[in-house]
Amino acid sequence: HPPTVRCVDLAAGMLWRAASRLLRAHGGPWRSPCPSPGTKSRGPGSRGAATFSVTPHRSLADEDVCIRVAGLSRHQEVTLRAQALDEGEQIFDSYAHYRADSHGLLDITHSPSLGGDYLGVVPMGLLWTLSPATMEMPYQKLRPYINLTGVPMRIDLHLHSGHSQTRVVLGQVLAKQTIERWYSKPGVRWIKLREGNVRGSLFLPPGDGPFPGVIDLFGDEGGLTEFRACLLASRGFATLALPYFGFEDLPPVLTDIHLEYFEEAVDYLRKYPKVKGSGVGVIGSSKGADLALSMITFIPNVVASVCISGCNANTLCDLYYKDVHLSSVKYNMDDIVCLDSGVLDVSKLLSNPQQNQKSIIPLEKAEGHILFVVGEDDKIWESKIFAEEAIKKLKTHRKNNYELLSYPGAGHHIEPPCSPFCVARFNRFLGHPVLSGGEPIKHCYAQQDSWQKIQQFFHSHLH
Repeated sequence: HPPTVRCVDLAAGMLWRAASRLLRAHGGPWRSPCPSPGTKSRGPGSRGAATFSVTPHRSLADEDVCIRVAGLSRHQEVTLRAQALDEGEQIFDSYAHYRADSHGLLDITHSPSLGGDYLGVVPMGLLWTLSPATMEMPYQKLRPYINLTGVPMRIDLHLHSGHSQTRVVLGQVLAKQTIERWYSKPGVRWIKLREGNVRGSLFLPPGDGPFPGVIDLFGDEGGLTEFRACLLASRGFATLALPYFGFEDLPPVLTDIHLEYFEEAVDYLRKYPKVKGSGVGVIGSSKGADLALSMITFIPNVVASVCISGCNANTLCDLYYKDVHLSSVKYNMDDIVCLDSGVLDVSKLLSNPQQNQKSIIPLEKAEGHILFVVGEDDKIWESKIFAEEAIKKLKTHRKNNYELLSYPGAGHHIEPPCSPFCVARFNRFLGHPVLSGGEPIKHCYAQQDSWQKIQQFFHSHLH
């Protein structure tokens, strides 16, 4: 953007950050009375006062919302804009062009976007396409606030006159509304865990239970990631967000994996008084996915495993369990490609697991049920091929304890539908953004569909 426009954008961003910080400091809990509907004003050529109607305006982060506008003139052109502030006070925004119907009404559940960040009828498009604003560092992920049970993600919606050709200089504000996206239902309990060698956070659903138990694992970014576990607890699962390096007194970097640590976590969760059944489930993404496969292969009390964008072999470091040793698939650092944008393409980084049979997880030994979730445009590695190789091996051993969800146009980071699309993410180990793959709307529909089917899978197999 030209310097003058960028200065205006920076100043507006500073003011909006200050206002959002004040609102966050004084906001009430989810169960507090609903605020009044969005503000309204007369716009040029409008026949009345334009008003927002967002249903529900306070919701769980994985729920759909319906956005409607009334009081516009016949076929009036408008721009809808969404803005959010993450834990690091980084601004994310999105915008889309719409046209009111012959009655001056706009319902984005049925009306197509005519331009902006997405096209066509996409009811959740404004939330799905939130990305770092122009004054922010690109390729960052919108992250929820650390206080998952006490502070929602607030998203400001603005209705502007006309079709703005830039996300910075927009027309007159006709109406605005703030919605709240919560990561926990009222009554979800959040327990910080230091039990034996196990570290993490246990999220318990409201009520007395007992509940099905799930362990939640993420990839090679390390640390403790809790938002998915909190949402699962809101959906009725006692969920342990389990870090395995880069957290408290765990190893600071990813080194050899000893599966006994994960077995200790399984034993803790299945014996917890509010967890039902003799077995637990595990959900893992990326590196966490091959760990989820190793867990259901070697740990008897893991009875259901969800493998999202994973590999059928052990990755990144060697794995040990009792007398078992799985070596790591080899990496070809020379095959990293730096694109003209400065984004790294690492899709050829991982060697073919078939070239190192000692790295392949012996899934035929698994007695529990496995759900593979893959994006067919995964640019981190070929997760669809890895899932197909795993299924081929299971079929060879006459196993039918698997399901496959394969999504055209989806990339690597398939998360709950609260997560906006991000074509590349900054990798702190490589020091550059890394291409994830996927097409924005197809990827987000994959997240929406898989999230429901993951819950159904766990309900079916955790008794």
